[in-house]
Amino acid sequence: MSEKANPALKPQVSEATRWLQLVVGVVCMVATANIQYAWTLFVPEIQQTFGWERASIQIAFTIFVLVQTWLAPIEGYFIDKFGPRLMVAFGAIFIGLAWIINSQATSLMGFYAGAAIGGIGVGSIYATCINNALKWFPDRRGLAVGLTAGGYGAGSAATILPIAAMIESSGFQETFFFFGLLQGGLAFVAAWFLRSPGKDEIRTSQKLVQSRRDYTLKEAMSTKLFWLMFLMFICVVTGGMMAVAQLGVIAQDLGVKEFEVNLYFFTMAALPLALMLDRIMNGISRPLFGWISDNIGREKTMVIAFTLEGLGIIALGYFGHNPYAFLILSGVVFLAWGEVYSLFSALAGDAFGTKHIGKIYGVLYTAKGIGALFVPVGNLLMEATGTWATVLYTVAAMDLFAAFLAVVALRPTLAAHVARSGLAEKDVPTENLGRAAGAAVS
Repeated sequence: MSEKANPALKPQVSEATRWLQLVVGVVCMVATANIQYAWTLFVPEIQQTFGWERASIQIAFTIFVLVQTWLAPIEGYFIDKFGPRLMVAFGAIFIGLAWIINSQATSLMGFYAGAAIGGIGVGSIYATCINNALKWFPDRRGLAVGLTAGGYGAGSAATILPIAAMIESSGFQETFFFFGLLQGGLAFVAAWFLRSPGKDEIRTSQKLVQSRRDYTLKEAMSTKLFWLMFLMFICVVTGGMMAVAQLGVIAQDLGVKEFEVNLYFFTMAALPLALMLDRIMNGISRPLFGWISDNIGREKTMVIAFTLEGLGIIALGYFGHNPYAFLILSGVVFLAWGEVYSLFSALAGDAFGTKHIGKIYGVLYTAKGIGALFVPVGNLLMEATGTWATVLYTVAAMDLFAAFLAVVALRPTLAAHVARSGLAEKDVPTENLGRAAGAAVS
């Protein structure tokens, strides 16, 4: 049906306006990325300087993720109340403060405090930018949220080498201080360009099947679909979190950390090169798989990605002692893991609407915090068994289980949810039932 035949389909906001909002959101995410993704570079230096146990240091990472994720429902409430500008500006101050505290810390409690403050800052920015992308792009949720989350996944790619170089030349304390000011300042300035769409600026999808109502948080949590998504999210995110936090440690234990990789044009140590490539792959995966899910459906995309990640982790455990295999396979793992943040957020917006999506996805996002609990457990399991293979094979099994659930459980549950959301089956082509089950009426 053309826009002339049905004025309701006519866009109420220019493409330039909403793409500008998306770009600003990506910039904010890029500024926050190092809080999580560059942490692995600091752990060996902190351990060498203070002599603490590795598992004790990694508790800081767990605290960061728990605070970032488990406060998301509360942050969703404040996003609805105060809007994106104030929330991102608030988060920017906290991410800068977190690394300044780390630069001055001389005890584990100091790093734990910095991690908690960083978690509040990153959570505020992350939740706000994802929420804004869902509202501005109901017709391209997978792509828009994927690009936004991709800014967080790939945002540290450009700074991994400068951070590693500065740690080498100036020490990790000065590196924390400088990049804390830089990251916090960038996000603070970008915050003031953000805004939510007005009621007359809402688009509707002409391609995806979306529900005709908005669910409250209580209503969403009363559905089987919500808890199935939550379980799958936990299964998949655990392996990725393990890789993010432990990649530097795994590389050291596998004996490939200091290996010089000769790529003809330049030579680089295996770990910094792997981290740079992994950030790029992680960033690419989010818009790539988000775009794919817009076209073939969320659940089919999940099957492909989760299976690829599971097999990649198994191969990393088996071939990781080879530095070139380590580079390639770690990239595969990050490529197949990063998409969870575009697929689950887009599916949540489709299934439950966007009016209360900040709170709803905030609760779903706490799955990342649960996955983070396994990071220090991974250290203990490795020390008990003497090999990372045990840890890697365990999380790979969880990935493959999530892929299995996407086939046997998610698709029929999603179809039933669509029917209950007020869409008659005759209006929903069978091949589209798995794409999206929820309509943005905000």
